[in-house]
Amino acid sequence: MKFIDEAVIEVQAGNGGNGCVSFRREKYVPLGGPDGGDGGRGGDVIFETCEGRTTLMDVKFHRHFKAGRGGHGLGKQMYGAAGKDVVIRVPVGTIVKDAVTEEFLADLDRYPLSWTAAASGKGGKGNMRFASSTNQAPRKATKGGEGEKKKLILELKLLADVGVIGLPNAGKSTLVASVSNARPKIADYPFTTKSPTLGVVAVKSGVHFVIVDIPGLIEHAHEGAGLGIQFLRHIERTRAFIHLIDVTDHAYPDAVQNYKTIRNELGSYNKELLSRPEIVVLTKMDLPDAKEIEKLTIKELHKITRSKVMCISAATGKGTKELMLEAWKLLNKA
Repeated sequence: MKFIDEAVIEVQAGNGGNGCVSFRREKYVPLGGPDGGDGGRGGDVIFETCEGRTTLMDVKFHRHFKAGRGGHGLGKQMYGAAGKDVVIRVPVGTIVKDAVTEEFLADLDRYPLSWTAAASGKGGKGNMRFASSTNQAPRKATKGGEGEKKKLILELKLLADVGVIGLPNAGKSTLVASVSNARPKIADYPFTTKSPTLGVVAVKSGVHFVIVDIPGLIEHAHEGAGLGIQFLRHIERTRAFIHLIDVTDHAYPDAVQNYKTIRNELGSYNKELLSRPEIVVLTKMDLPDAKEIEKLTIKELHKITRSKVMCISAATGKGTKELMLEAWKLLNKA
């Protein structure tokens, strides 16, 4: 399934029904008086968060959402029926903006949560509403109000506790698959992962957290290079980072420089990200070349970061349980 994290849609609430002008006319009932009912309100357009969705695909390809119109009032003091609401179900973490003014409107950041995007028009008043001692036969009724109409931008920023970051092919998907229930595509070429993958890590009975595999970032990602800003936005929602470094990657042989590259991209996109707690992890330590440069790399990393540095092999599972426990401790501190 293609990952969709942005959509532009139009929403229109229903108009209210018109009020009715009517008079009671029955045999043996003189001066029956006005009995025109009110019109019904229109339907609202409502956003609701949905736990089972991780993309905006359904919304993106629908585009137009229109709620029902309220029914008109009738004689015998009969009110018009209310218009049918339209409910748009979106993933947790969806942000709503006005497409015309770019004004921020809502952050649907939890479940359950509902928010009215377009309010309905009120129903018009029937002539029985205007009866008085001085005006016993009013021939006046009002029209229903118009429902709101808006053009909206939806952006999805996935919510997770821990974000796994690093250069392409660093082993992020392998780690997430080994410690959680997620099953991302895994291969030995860069940019295998084309969309963020969420998984749940069970640290121990009753203790768990959500981990997300952020697709590989490269230099100048904050300017749109590679997968760029499309996935940098998801990093903003994570509380802590696991920064993976592959010390055996021939395409990026300088492990310390690799760390600096990712940190620079985070800071260039949003300086606040540099203050997020992180664990620096040297991965693929089961490979023959890894042991030779492990101590030197750790020594050099300690010179430029105060974060904890660990070594793991996601393929064999060595060190992954200890890493998840450290991540849980980091979340508690954060």
